[in-house]
Amino acid sequence: MSEQGVVFLEGFKTILRPFDKSTDLEPVTRWINDPDVRRFLKSYMPKSRRQEEEWFDRHGTNDSDVTLAVVEKEGGQLIGSMGLHRIIWRERRATTGAMIGDKRFWGKGFGTDAKMALLEYAFHELNLYKICSSAYSFNKRSIAYSLHCGYQVEGIRRRHLIHAGRYWDQVELGLFKSEWLPIWRRWKKTGSVK
Repeated sequence: MSEQGVVFLEGFKTILRPFDKSTDLEPVTRWINDPDVRRFLKSYMPKSRRQEEEWFDRHGTNDSDVTLAVVEKEGGQLIGSMGLHRIIWRERRATTGAMIGDKRFWGKGFGTDAKMALLEYAFHELNLYKICSSAYSFNKRSIAYSLHCGYQVEGIRRRHLIHAGRYWDQVELGLFKSEWLPIWRRWKKTGSVK
C-alpha cells in the first residue's frame, strides 16, 4: 500500500506522513549522500541503497522515535524528513531532527511550517514537556528557524563536532511548551511565526 495519500500532520505549506519505502527510498538515499545536504547533518559516511533500505525497515519499530516524510502540500512532492527522536517518556522530553533534502525548497519556510506541525503534535498529542535540538554553529539557517519556532539557545559545546577537517561548536537549543504556545497561536492564525 502506498503512503502517498496519507496525511498524519498538516501545516499550511506541508504535510507530514509516514515514509513509503517504494517511493521515498531513492530521493532519501540521494539526499543523505548529497554534500550540500550532508554538510548540515552528523552523517559523514557514504550511505548505500541497502543501508537506507535497512533504515526504512527499522523505522517505526519503537516508541522512542517518530520520523515523518515532509511533503510540499501544493504539488505533493517529497522534500525532506522531520522527526522526534530519543523520546524519554518519563521526563516527557525529545530531540527534534530535520532535513529538507530537496534544495529547491531551502529558505522558503517549509522547514518552519513542518516543525510547527510537529511541535503541535509533540506538545498537544504526546504531551511532551520539553523539546531539544542542536546544530553545527555554521548552520545559521537551522539555528534561525529553531529560534523562530521559539527555541532558546541553552548552551554551546565548544569545538564539539568535526566537519571538513575543522572542529565546530555545537549549539544546544531547547523549547518548553509554555514558551511555544504564544508562537503556535500566532502561527495557527496567520501561518507565520513572526
